[in-house]
Amino acid sequence: MEQFIKNIEHETVVKLTELVSVQPGQVVSKTLAQNQAVSVTLFAFDKGEEISTHDSDGDAMVTVLEGVGRFTVDGVPHTVKAGESLVMPAKVPHAVYGEEAFKMLLVVVFPKGFEECHCGGAHCSHGHEA
Repeated sequence: MEQFIKNIEHETVVKLTELVSVQPGQVVSKTLAQNQAVSVTLFAFDKGEEISTHDSDGDAMVTVLEGVGRFTVDGVPHTVKAGESLVMPAKVPHAVYGEEAFKMLLVVVFPKGFEECHCGGAHCSHGHEA
């Protein structure tokens, strides 16, 4: 049977925080699902690491799983703590910064017919493939 969610055990209870590790001086990502309609990616940020300002063709919802992150959306900073979520609307510039080491789950829902990522090269910060 075809699996649409990858890099995670199926039919097994898992802790998302254990699937990605904070690495010194890095932003680490693990793609769980990626297609024209949705992207689901786990991230681990070391303290002080960031993803610079960019936008997305889809609405992006982050849920912080551990630690604290700062999300600047259209110039307005939002501090998001473990267990909290924030939606960043499509086409609105946003950036991510590790106030401390933190882990998050990013879900991006794209408009129907999404074909190309406009926020970066072959592998942008969201895990999209160009």
